[in-house]
Amino acid sequence: MSDLKQDTTQLGFEIENEQFRTEVATMDRKGTRKWVYAKKTSGKYTNYRSIVSSILLILLVVLPFIKLPNGNPVFKFDVFNTNFILFGYPFFTTDFFLLAFGMIVSVVFVILFTTIYGRLFCGWVCPQTIFMESVFRRIEYWIEGDRSKQIRLDKQDWNEEKILKRGGKWTVFYIISFFFSNILFSYIIGIDELIKIYSEGPSEHAGKFLGLFIFSVLFYFVFAWFREQVCTLVCPYGRLQGVLIDKKTIQVSYDFPRGESTNGRSKFRKGEDRVAAGKGDCIDCGQCVAVCPTGIDIRNGSQLECVNCTACMDACDTIMTKINLPTGLIRHASEENIEQGKPFKLSARLIAFTFVLVAMISAMTAFTLNRSDVEVKFLQVPGKDYVVEGDYIINTMQYSLMNKTNKTYKMVVNVNGFKGGKTILLVEPNQYIEINEGELKQGLIDIKIPKSELKSYKVPVILELKDLQGKTIDHYTISFMAPF
Repeated sequence: MSDLKQDTTQLGFEIENEQFRTEVATMDRKGTRKWVYAKKTSGKYTNYRSIVSSILLILLVVLPFIKLPNGNPVFKFDVFNTNFILFGYPFFTTDFFLLAFGMIVSVVFVILFTTIYGRLFCGWVCPQTIFMESVFRRIEYWIEGDRSKQIRLDKQDWNEEKILKRGGKWTVFYIISFFFSNILFSYIIGIDELIKIYSEGPSEHAGKFLGLFIFSVLFYFVFAWFREQVCTLVCPYGRLQGVLIDKKTIQVSYDFPRGESTNGRSKFRKGEDRVAAGKGDCIDCGQCVAVCPTGIDIRNGSQLECVNCTACMDACDTIMTKINLPTGLIRHASEENIEQGKPFKLSARLIAFTFVLVAMISAMTAFTLNRSDVEVKFLQVPGKDYVVEGDYIINTMQYSLMNKTNKTYKMVVNVNGFKGGKTILLVEPNQYIEINEGELKQGLIDIKIPKSELKSYKVPVILELKDLQGKTIDHYTISFMAPF
């Protein structure tokens, strides 16, 4: 009879333990929201994450106010006027090659990075996690208290205490949301324009103020109510996790052979020899679940809700230290490390993939830095043939110049590699082309080359674009037409 009872209990435990595979941690089977009350954490990894998030938040607020020597901000994403600035470099719709290459690099980077490091980005760098855990949840702790106090406040009737705390929290939440909405808005229109619309008032910029208000309400909604559901239901990166992660991926993992041992988990008893009793090191305290910002039990293994924030690692290490057991029951490791009982070490696969990631970033950086300030194209004028003028052959070209900087250029065009080759500008009386910042300029130009230099009816010719100081800005190769 006792064996039957034990088997029934064990079966019930297994069914309960497998429920996470068919249920979302923050919803029941009816679709009702289960609110997550994450307990405040402390420990080594929490301190590291606080440093990282503080640095990123400071950069987010400060960067719009910084102007580089060329007069540009560090970042600007003006989608309305198609004006994009990355690290002080202006980018335009004509930079299709860099855009396409950047998209390819981004996709491959996400695949390789996730395959090796799991959702490290989600827990440490993702704006959703940083705002939620380092800003809004800290305000929640400050006003409502830790987990137990939040649960008690939620269950009690709407009395004076609850109205003051909830009303105060929601008010502060919206003020913070409005502040960060302005900061993010400055990355789109520029900090100077943002200051301008405030100085001129809503009557002059009603549309922008309305857009700012709508965005701040959405920002408030995400962090006041939607919260961890963004990671669970909306974020596409989280959905990719199940496809990209394998047994060799480094992620936050529970050492189940050590934690469960022969007889599974059991509560801690002072003075008990757990090894002799066949009990695992996990004392089933539930602290790893209490601190989880997405409400999961990491002991069930890798789950789509897990953002690898390491809160459970700090909570578990704290308990292990208190009961004099080794830390690291929950740690950064791959499934292969856990199953084989091997410690984490740099593998050839990890080193190779990391090298590829660094190489891709370096290549993208090199392409960006070596991009010419003025993009030039020369094309034959349709329907116009070459002209013979004494000892010279003349081709009329149509030029198209795109100034990708915020300064004005004065340039001349030189024919490279032909003795006596020169240009005559048809539309520029001062013999140079002037192009303003961000301007697309088109015109006609005559190219004259001596007959003696031409050996074929189609000769490749390099046209160099130089400033008035003789510095080469860009070059373009054309086919110069000559008599057969």
